[in-house]
Amino acid sequence: MARSRQTPRFTSQADLPPRGPVESLIYWRNAARSGAALGAGLALLVALACCSVVSVLAYVSLLALSAAVAFRLYKNVLQAVQKTNDGHPFKWLLEAEVSVSAERAQALAAAATAHLNAALYELRRLFLVEDLVDSLKFGVLLWCLTYVGACFNGITLIILGWIALFTLPKAYEMNKAQVDANLELARAKINEITAKVRAAVPLGRRAEGDKDK
Repeated sequence: MARSRQTPRFTSQADLPPRGPVESLIYWRNAARSGAALGAGLALLVALACCSVVSVLAYVSLLALSAAVAFRLYKNVLQAVQKTNDGHPFKWLLEAEVSVSAERAQALAAAATAHLNAALYELRRLFLVEDLVDSLKFGVLLWCLTYVGACFNGITLIILGWIALFTLPKAYEMNKAQVDANLELARAKINEITAKVRAAVPLGRRAEGDKDK
């Protein structure tokens, strides 16, 4: 009796950082915060597109340091004039916990390892043609990516991805019914074409039969 083929799955139960704050940003629950995050990210990415990473890090760090020094001097002068003793203006930040616990580091490492193992297994499966149809679809995807790479460089794709992160989820939320209906039609068409291809490729069926035996 043929056994059903099961693909090993590498999953991790380790919790990643909570999605609540991220979801509130990309779904524009607070327009001011989402706009600030979008603008700051775009400014950083555009700066990286124009300057080197070292220059951007140096300028951003210098700007932050200058703002901190100016604020510290301002508070010191204000305390001297008002004859108060409010202490260090960044005391609450200096006392905040910024270290990463060993347990948290191990949880994040376990989650990253699980995703890495899953990616490695999937790449091995595709490149070694375990399933002919899946490998052919992967080849078509790679072929399409050659055209994408010819039109856009890496930083441009990241900028487009950042903009899409703050626009597509909200657009989907506002038009969920229509998008789901269209996606279901596209999925059904793709499944139909895939089934026809699998039926027309005897090599894939024979390889699966041999493996099940």
